[in-house]
Amino acid sequence: MKVLGPIWGTLGICLILGSAIVRLFPKAWEAVGSELSTLQWIVLGVWVVFMLFAEGYRGFQKKFSPRTAARVRYLRDQPDMLRTLLAPLFCMGFFHATRKTKIIAYALTFGIIGLVLLVRFFFAQPWRGIIDSGVVLGLSYGLISFLIFTFQAMTRADYAHSAETPEA
Repeated sequence: MKVLGPIWGTLGICLILGSAIVRLFPKAWEAVGSELSTLQWIVLGVWVVFMLFAEGYRGFQKKFSPRTAARVRYLRDQPDMLRTLLAPLFCMGFFHATRKTKIIAYALTFGIIGLVLLVRFFFAQPWRGIIDSGVVLGLSYGLISFLIFTFQAMTRADYAHSAETPEA
């Protein structure tokens, strides 16, 4: 369990993020490859920069990735059958987490589902693809930052970030 849990947790998160990137990329590519107006190019540029900063840097690099990597490390150091079976959910903070971490995990999940539905039903191309372009880049940044933080958490003797578990 000391090896299986961290591997499953890391792989599961990579699959979740990677799946979203793969599903959104075609719409993003379709929009970027089409004839966008000047306004649409400006919106695309601003949106991509905003998403790289807000989602990639502030959301993933500063919050999600360090905490989630700490939870992967926690799973290695304190293996448990339930946490190992549900490792991706544990690592994302859905259970055995502080109240704040659980609230954030659930709120973000439901918020993201709501935004996905809004974009899918209310935006046509190229606007949907413009939105998806920023999301794809933000998620890609996030996936890379998660892998870097996880490598650090698993290879360093001391990892300064909290796993935000109830006993932490």
